Amino acid sequence: MDNKTNFSLEGKVALVTGASYGIGFAIAKAMAGAGATIVFNDIRQELVDKGVAAYAEEGIRARGYVCDVTDEEAVNAMVAKIEAEIEHRKLVVRKEAIEAVKEARAHGDLSENFEYYAAKRDKNRNESRIRYLERMLRTARVVSDCSGSDEVGLNNLVDLYFEEDDEIQQVKLVTSIRGNSLDGRISIESPLGKAILGRKLGERVHVQVNESYGYEVEIRAIDKSGDDGDAIRGF
Repeated sequence: MDNKTNFSLEGKVALVTGASYGIGFAIAKAMAGAGATIVFNDIRQELVDKGVAAYAEEGIRARGYVCDVTDEEAVNAMVAKIEAEIEHRKLVVRKEAIEAVKEARAHGDLSENFEYYAAKRDKNRNESRIRYLERMLRTARVVSDCSGSDEVGLNNLVDLYFEEDDEIQQVKLVTSIRGNSLDGRISIESPLGKAILGRKLGERVHVQVNESYGYEVEIRAIDKSGDDGDAIRGF
């Protein structure tokens, strides 16, 4: 069965932090399988280069940037770099490409005019790149965890006391593509995941499921031992 039948990220850009290798790479690979365009960052250029090569081996076109997402200035610099490339391609490269097409067309018969088709190809590639970068800035969402030692973060095991059921359940907070409530893996996009993400140990949290129903949980314990290699949910 086609993975995209039940879950599709066609037309979306997934910006996955620290995705040069490991679980970040696995998450990005799964998102690419659902149709997303992959953008990733890492803190050093050698890791970015390693990631680009790894994605290429998997047949995935990915764009990498050096950026520490815990550093606001670094994030702003990455966005500024993307915006600068868009502006350069619109104001400089686009003009040069149009002139190259005009010049090649003036050579005569287009049926055997290889310069014309090469110029058209370069022009189309530039326009495609502009659309790609603009879509990246418009739709990209950062998947990251900057939680404190006493706060619920990504891949944490959390003991929750459900007041209306008078019982304690342990859940693991994961990205949406790894969510599986039957196994206790709760997506950060779910009502419960959204409610407890970033909240502190001992807090009483309201979970709003829909307009007419919500419930209360209390955070009793947080285990930040890290990711244990859970399988990524198929879509």
